[in-house]
Amino acid sequence: MFSGIIEEFATVVKITHDQDNIDLTLTCSFTNELGIDQSIAHNGVCLTVVSIEGNNYTVTAMRETLMRSNLGLLNVGDKVNVERSMVMNGRLDGHIVQGHVDMTAECIAKEDAAGSTYFTFRHGFDKEMARRGYFTVDKGSVTVNGVSLTVCNPTADSFQVAIIPYTMEHTNFCDIEVGTIVNLEFDILGKYIARLQQLQ
Repeated sequence: MFSGIIEEFATVVKITHDQDNIDLTLTCSFTNELGIDQSIAHNGVCLTVVSIEGNNYTVTAMRETLMRSNLGLLNVGDKVNVERSMVMNGRLDGHIVQGHVDMTAECIAKEDAAGSTYFTFRHGFDKEMARRGYFTVDKGSVTVNGVSLTVCNPTADSFQVAIIPYTMEHTNFCDIEVGTIVNLEFDILGKYIARLQQLQ
């Protein structure tokens, strides 16, 4: 379980292919605090630490994860938003994030907002998926590359978010441009409500 409050970005230092899986080796400031089997969200994807060597740690992304996320597009040197799992006696500063990415979206617009920045993202739309809670609502929550954000101006297949300078500086939003592919996780509460309505 995560909150969508990014600790920092890690840097990809090595990518190894193993059949349909890839091993991502990264470095970050808290590598020395990690343990094998620990869960860390990478661009919003919950992955397990499988090895640690010096300042580097390695996680494995399997085929299903690569199909639903942007992890397969990463290159050595790329920045990845990372968040360790929540401490259950801590504050929930973002919203409930599972680390289970639903799909990717494309940045279709980036606009200056007098100090902040508006990003617009477009994602695939399917009526059946929407009935199951895969959609956004105005002022609701969405996770983009692991970052907990508030939705503005949603449509059936797009939404906008406003990024403050601090978030721009401390996450990989600093590298997002028009055409960049990002990971989305829709709000789990919306999914449960949609499922309950289906069962009535």
